[in-house]
Amino acid sequence: MLFNSIDFALFLPVVFLLYWFLTNNNLKLQNFLIVAASYFFYGWWDWRFLSLILFSTILDYFIGRGLSKQDDQLKRKMLLWTSIVVNLGFLGFFKYYNFFLDNFVTAYTFLGKEISGDSLNIILPVGISFYTFQTLSYTIDVYKRKLEPTKDFVAFSAFVCFFPQLVAGPIERATHLLPQFYKKRTFEYGKAVDGMRQILWGLIKKVVIADNCAEFANIIFNNSSEYSGSTLVLGAIFFSFQIYGDFSGYSDIAIGTSRLFGFDLMQNFSFPYFSRDIAEFWRRWHISLSTWFRDYVYIPLGGSRGGTLGKIRNTFIIFIVSGFWHGANWTFVIWGALNAIYFLPLLLTKNNRNNLEVVAKGNVFPNIKEFLLIVLTFGLTVIAWIFFRADNVGHAIGYISEIFSPTLFDNPKFPRKVESLATLIMIVVFVLFEWNGRGNKYAIENLGIKWNRQIRYALYYVFIISIFWFGGKEQQFIYFQF
Repeated sequence: MLFNSIDFALFLPVVFLLYWFLTNNNLKLQNFLIVAASYFFYGWWDWRFLSLILFSTILDYFIGRGLSKQDDQLKRKMLLWTSIVVNLGFLGFFKYYNFFLDNFVTAYTFLGKEISGDSLNIILPVGISFYTFQTLSYTIDVYKRKLEPTKDFVAFSAFVCFFPQLVAGPIERATHLLPQFYKKRTFEYGKAVDGMRQILWGLIKKVVIADNCAEFANIIFNNSSEYSGSTLVLGAIFFSFQIYGDFSGYSDIAIGTSRLFGFDLMQNFSFPYFSRDIAEFWRRWHISLSTWFRDYVYIPLGGSRGGTLGKIRNTFIIFIVSGFWHGANWTFVIWGALNAIYFLPLLLTKNNRNNLEVVAKGNVFPNIKEFLLIVLTFGLTVIAWIFFRADNVGHAIGYISEIFSPTLFDNPKFPRKVESLATLIMIVVFVLFEWNGRGNKYAIENLGIKWNRQIRYALYYVFIISIFWFGGKEQQFIYFQF
């Protein structure tokens, strides 16, 4: 069920009314309703994969209980590794089986030996990468004694399958989200209004920005051999705003929807395209995943402690694993490695913790240095996104090679000129909204709050009309494939 669909527009108010009026603020009933609604929401795609979520829930619930009763360190490790191996095993089978098989066959062929391997027609369960990491956070934190294991199976089930963030995050930590299922929740009008405002802004990002950018990014990437370097730059920019609007838009809708039910999810994006270096970008992009890898992979490996070789190794591991998490294709691995190369100079010179404050804080405009750093960082990010979007490594290299050719200085060719120019104008307006809100947690958070009520609501109506007027073709969220 897509957030930007009629199905969800009917589903959400029904669940909302049942949640607040039928349960009579009974905590157990509320949690049970969340589980039922979440399973219905997920089963709307394919009910068969509900068994995977249920199995993962039962497994980690009982492993958590087992960890609480076990003091023997060896047995505790065995329980932890059971959770890790089983959860990652399911993820690996559904997501990476054909990738490893194909590359194994190719490697043997390269060595002059012919072998055959039968690929499987495997359907990737929607959101498996997200809820797998979410359940793993529970068992790892229980193992580290950062969290008491729950005895409430319904509350734990609700934590695992919570429908607003089930299929594309944010990837919540058990230490943050699970305790919210233990607390009594009562309706708060202000929180609900904030949630609706967040949903509205998320739909603007997705329907107005991402879906329209997707049309022209697809045209240019799918026919890249026919375009000049200048046009390919446009295609890469369209994709950069497509993926940002698409993924951060989903996160905004998820966060806003959660607030309607009395929950607070972590911020997943914090104006990443205003970053002044790659380290800052990764503190602001897909925060829930980058902090997950930092806490559960990077720091256990030694982090930035130790010698230079250790720092380089750990940096490449974390970025390559992050890239591979996104998909079973060498393009994602190279995307991760390229970001590691961007990041290393900052780490080795100990400048990776610069720019902790929002850019141009307290000022209307950035200074010249800040502006140039933003442009440079965005440019490096756009180049990396080409690998993320390309069909294969050869496609990405050919695309970039044409950009850095003399055709870069040709007049760009706009596919469907009027519509593509209109989309570029919408991007500019969108960036201005984001820039105005960059000092807040969310761009829409305080927008118009102090304005006259009529003016404020007029703005919201403009947003709603824009969603219907400029709405592109309904497209699945990009991160559903991960």
